Amino acid sequence: MDKVTYNGLTFEPYLTRDEIARQVKRVAEEIRRDYADDNPLFLCVLNGAAIFAVDLFRECRIKGAEISFIRFKSYEGTSTTGTAKQVMGLDENIEGRKVIIVEDIVDTGITAQQLLKTLADKGPSEVKLASLLFKPESLQTDVRPDYIGFSIPPKFIIGYGLDIDGQARNLSDIFVLSEEK
Repeated sequence: MDKVTYNGLTFEPYLTRDEIARQVKRVAEEIRRDYADDNPLFLCVLNGAAIFAVDLFRECRIKGAEISFIRFKSYEGTSTTGTAKQVMGLDENIEGRKVIIVEDIVDTGITAQQLLKTLADKGPSEVKLASLLFKPESLQTDVRPDYIGFSIPPKFIIGYGLDIDGQARNLSDIFVLSEEK
């Protein structure tokens, strides 16, 4: 893997597509073990989690599972705004359902916390959180994912759905912002 440049910033290779695939499979096995006899609703948080959510959903192979999408926005450029704005809402009735929120990354936890509050008002029987990436050092809430692909340091990353101003989501690998000056 070579370095990549977006918006004048250089990013170095961090996680390969093979490493990502192994963790997606492991997380899927954990979810399948926990929900094999259920029909959970996978709720993908767009846009960043779309690639992870689809890969995870297919890998879980739970017969009655469904997938839906919701959109929150909390980043501008390389920084979090500190707030999560709902851009696209949930259309499904989740009363009494088991829901698995699928996130690309839990960083500050602000978006996940707001989403959990929003869903609680809709009466699900259970809500769990699956995140490909988790930055425990950046957490500003008490929200912790139930299923974690990778715990990573508080660095800015792109690729595999994660972006910088809408770009780089299509990279198959994950890259970290270079510390070179």
